[in-house]
Amino acid sequence: MTSIPPTATTAAREILRRLHDVMAARTPAQAKLNQVVQIIGEALNSEVCSIYLLRDGVLELYATRGLKQEAVHVTTLALGEGLVGTIAENVETLNLDEATSHPDFAYKPETGEELYHSFAGVPIVRREKAIGVVAVQHLDSHRYAEVEIEALQTVAMVLAELIAGAGLADEGIDIGRGPRQLGPERLTGLKLVEGMGRGVAVFHQPRVHVEHTVAEDTEAERARVYSAFNKMRDQIDRMMSQAEFGAGPGEHQDILETYKMFAYDEGWRNRINQAIDSGLTAEAAIERVQQRTRMRMREIDDPLLADRMHDLEDLSNRLIRIVSGQLGTAAQMGLREDSILIARNLGPAELLEYDRRRLKGVVLQEGSLTAHVTIVARAMGIPVIGRVRDARTAIAEGDMLLVDGGAATVHARPTEAIEESFVSRLMLTQRRRAEFTAMRDLPSVTRDGIRVALLINAGLRDDVAALDVTGADGIGLFRTEFQFLVSSTLPQRERQQRLYRDVMEQAGDRPVVFRTVDIGGDKALPYLKDQDQIDEENPALGWRAIRLSLERDGLMKAQAAALLEAAANRTLYVMFPMVSEPWEFAQARELFEVQRQRIAGRGRSGPLAVRYGTMLEVPALAEQLDILLPMIDFLSIGTNDLTQFLFAADRAHPKLAERFDWLSPSILRFLSRVVTTTRAADKPVAVCGEMGGRTLEAMALLGLGVERLSITPAAVGAVKAMIRSVDLAALRPRLAEWLVTPPPEGFRAALTQWAQENEVAIL
Repeated sequence: MTSIPPTATTAAREILRRLHDVMAARTPAQAKLNQVVQIIGEALNSEVCSIYLLRDGVLELYATRGLKQEAVHVTTLALGEGLVGTIAENVETLNLDEATSHPDFAYKPETGEELYHSFAGVPIVRREKAIGVVAVQHLDSHRYAEVEIEALQTVAMVLAELIAGAGLADEGIDIGRGPRQLGPERLTGLKLVEGMGRGVAVFHQPRVHVEHTVAEDTEAERARVYSAFNKMRDQIDRMMSQAEFGAGPGEHQDILETYKMFAYDEGWRNRINQAIDSGLTAEAAIERVQQRTRMRMREIDDPLLADRMHDLEDLSNRLIRIVSGQLGTAAQMGLREDSILIARNLGPAELLEYDRRRLKGVVLQEGSLTAHVTIVARAMGIPVIGRVRDARTAIAEGDMLLVDGGAATVHARPTEAIEESFVSRLMLTQRRRAEFTAMRDLPSVTRDGIRVALLINAGLRDDVAALDVTGADGIGLFRTEFQFLVSSTLPQRERQQRLYRDVMEQAGDRPVVFRTVDIGGDKALPYLKDQDQIDEENPALGWRAIRLSLERDGLMKAQAAALLEAAANRTLYVMFPMVSEPWEFAQARELFEVQRQRIAGRGRSGPLAVRYGTMLEVPALAEQLDILLPMIDFLSIGTNDLTQFLFAADRAHPKLAERFDWLSPSILRFLSRVVTTTRAADKPVAVCGEMGGRTLEAMALLGLGVERLSITPAAVGAVKAMIRSVDLAALRPRLAEWLVTPPPEGFRAALTQWAQENEVAIL
């Protein structure tokens, strides 16, 4: 190209100035679009500028400068077809120096586009849906400058209003989905927070519709944004001061601090300022930056970084409501009855605005296990289901909803029979919870007198309160990485030490097994990235947990020092994750011992004793137990990762769910060998994971010789009831026979029948 605009502001403002006159003119929409492509092409010095609009489910070439005019209203592309179809389907931007090299390139001979090499295209987005594409092309082979892409995105935003106002494009429906059903419907998603809830559907907020995009007075728009920022920050400060979780401070406080950091981020405000400089109104400028954030979110593989982008999205929604004066949300209006909240996504501060007495559940179109709102909701005891893709199209305001967080299902407009069944299960759950509470102080001893240690899994400071609620014997797995995951920076040693000390003090005489950080892989931390980091095709099998900690030994040294000093005059239990070779355990233990000696050398108090253990998650480690067992003080079998590694089956993959069976012969035989070998070496062996929290599977584990279970607090009552009703002297010989000759009906059916015949409490 012969010239490049020095800034996005220059190009965008010039285009917007000319577009303002075009849109104000009393000419047909087609004539306006014909002028628009000329204006964009001239401003960006591109031989070609084309606008495609979504009509009747396909993208139609509606106006062009540079391509053959006879192709207008003739050339069409399906969603996902060609570069234009890919942009619309994925709501993404493409910038290519050689269009034909892209795998999605599709040649349309009637357009004459074979002459052009460079290609850039952006989606025209309205109400979070692509309704068209604006694309530019150039003869030379090179990429368009970033400032030009930004100008193109700004123009696309303004075009959305012109197109919608003229009724030129499809709008208001989801492609591939018919009209919203009025009868009963069952929706599925991702389990985020367990629990059951019943209530009417309430939408978190109506979408703020930006009607005026081009500014008349730039400084006046800037003043409106500054005022809105001040109001938003006051709101966040007020909510943080009023936030209550009942059990004192916890990691949710770190989350809110990170959220506040975004609210005060000057870089975000500067980007909005730049959008105003380009000629947009305050609302349009916020929406423009928000659109770019959403596009970036679609490109982010790192789930934790994506979660932080969701926090920024939450703040953008809040800011645009303030600046537009449309402040009403369901929280501000108040919940008048038991309600289920529906949202595309939700920020932690927005969740805190709701009345917990009325809020019975949350359904999100997006969401993840590590999202800040998930962690806060867990602390509040509110069931949450995420990734319910059709939530906002299948559900209407006021619909009756039944939410089952454990099964990750939502029943919308249920039949009377479905609702009766759900209410019965809900009441049964509440009744059983009361029975389990009454059993809290009873020992977990089998009918034949074998004591089983029941411990809980935890990761937040608040989780420790479950020890008293459930009567558990201690914490068999404290996931220390949670503190790292919710923090925007690497937690300092003093901060880590404070958390560990608080957990041990709250646990009292009950043991707490701290697992060192299991980060990396699918739990990557943005602040630990470096230039040598590579994208991992299989992050669960990648550079994570003990592998990363031994390489980044500064990280592990800081955690070791924090744990050792926090455990002054106590016994410290430390467990290393993802160990696949005995030397990894030995090296990690030596690192801790060196830190222990340094603490002693400085005259500081350290632990009375340190017990070192390891997770058995990698099957290869089981083949070296003869080398490993003399080195360790205890072993904990992590059944979640172990099972998916043995089966080569992702436990979250819906098509592989039926293969992920903890009661398969291969799993039970594997566990039997490990338990037998470990107990023969007189080393304690525990199972931590979902397997131990299910009554039938837990019974099988006891039959294999496991006498220590670390499970979710919610499962303690049911598992204790099972333990107190089973006779292991009768079960173990029978299970040993089945291990040699598996029952033809399968272990699950055989164990279920045995439990029924022997009156074992199985839920």
